[in-house]
Amino acid sequence: MQSITVTELAKLQGATVVDVREPDEFAQVRAAGAVSIPMSQIIDRINELPEDETIYLICAVGGRSGKVAEYLETRDFDVVNVDGGTSAWTDAGLPVDRD
Repeated sequence: MQSITVTELAKLQGATVVDVREPDEFAQVRAAGAVSIPMSQIIDRINELPEDETIYLICAVGGRSGKVAEYLETRDFDVVNVDGGTSAWTDAGLPVDRD
């Protein structure tokens, strides 16, 4: 499985970042520009994922996004797990969105 640090991800322009945490977690704080598709909904919403670009998966610390990455790799998606997740993102002082 490919992985990337939060600082490496923050340098990418126009990256597709999918947050797989639950909606309440996503509402509290998230990497700026991330979209929400909770882990529990990935199978039902797989058609919302772009098939022709790299998808960066993020969760709280990297466990759930790693599992989703493994699943999506079996479906031939180009996915990258974000090491440290949203916790590392906020600890690094990177831009966030909140509801």
